Amino acid sequence: MKELIGVALFLLITGALVAQDLVQWRGPDRSGIYPDKGLLKEWPAAGPELLLEVDGLGGGYSSPVVYHDVIYVTGIRDSSDIITAIKMDGEKIWEKVYGRAWYRSYPENRSTPTIENGKIYLVSGMGEVVCLDAVSGNEVWKVDAHSTFKGELQNWGIAESVLLTDRAAIYTVGGEETSVIALDKINGNLLWKSKSLGGPRAYASPSLIEKNGMMLILAQTSNDLIALDPANGNVVWSYDLFQYHTHRMGKGAQTNTALFYNDEIFVTSGYDHPGTMFSLADDAKSVSLKWKNDTLDCHIGGVVMVDGKIFGSNWASNTGGNWACLDWKTGKTMYEETWNNKGSVIAADGMLYCYEEKGGNLALVRPNPEKFDIVSSFKIEKGTGPHWAHPSIYGGKLFVRHGEVLMVYKISN
Repeated sequence: MKELIGVALFLLITGALVAQDLVQWRGPDRSGIYPDKGLLKEWPAAGPELLLEVDGLGGGYSSPVVYHDVIYVTGIRDSSDIITAIKMDGEKIWEKVYGRAWYRSYPENRSTPTIENGKIYLVSGMGEVVCLDAVSGNEVWKVDAHSTFKGELQNWGIAESVLLTDRAAIYTVGGEETSVIALDKINGNLLWKSKSLGGPRAYASPSLIEKNGMMLILAQTSNDLIALDPANGNVVWSYDLFQYHTHRMGKGAQTNTALFYNDEIFVTSGYDHPGTMFSLADDAKSVSLKWKNDTLDCHIGGVVMVDGKIFGSNWASNTGGNWACLDWKTGKTMYEETWNNKGSVIAADGMLYCYEEKGGNLALVRPNPEKFDIVSSFKIEKGTGPHWAHPSIYGGKLFVRHGEVLMVYKISN
């Protein structure tokens, strides 16, 4: 009996370690919530202590991630997408070209690395799904998914970050042949391709959810929110999102990873597309609209749910927007307030981190449902271009990327 208990404990511990051996877009479960604790509840007037600054990373809007105390950041150099590995002291370990860059409007790199078990998974600006070795940066496999599966793009190329399941690297292709594909994580071989629901790919990264033991991949094309069976790619259900795109701009521009909580799914994108809440059926095989809200049409900055409230910024135009809070259950607008401009939001240790996209102001904000409650703020001065890269938090440090520059701040006690 003791041996059985020991084996069970070993499996539990090793399982937990494996579960933690994953870094990806917007945190462990793509919700924008980072697990760090013991973080500062107020910053000095000039901002938190700057620990590290690294320049020359190539232009990009992707987020930095940290895996085994190494920072990984993607960028663009000439016509190629690159990824750089950096020690915590700022020394560059290696820089590798991994694919062809997007070449039209806003060509900067957008794919945040997904790293698991010593392997990096990426998407190039032209739809190549790539696996690299995290230590050496050497290519393990590459699949030109966009060309192979006749993908269909929108105006601003590809902003997706690869989703991993137990066996597969998941990528949204779009187009008439298939909507979503699964590639074997080990060798890149095709495991399945879903049927096509029509329409080009969107910009949102997919996520993995679970209800009553049933796993679902949530993906978005320009037309639909799609739930797929991770085992075989069968479409479990889909919902027409395009019907809500009434503005002449940004039609089909699904931009933000869906939020999942308490068997409900929140989807939002800009251009006057309403925030929409969906309820999953008990068997997870269908979905119904619960409520719509016209205030929080988040452009590209993502949203977070803290204490039953949704926080983010909305789209008034491509150059402006406000910060808002909704009630998760009812969709009621709790507030809408002006602060500089719209931007991205993440959360950790009971606080919001709001990074506005035009002036580079970054604020520590209480998740107060009554007002946009700023505690501290400072301005990101280094780098060029829009402040579109979402910040990330690892090991009590705040990682901020602006253009070719990475800045790391100490935000722990």
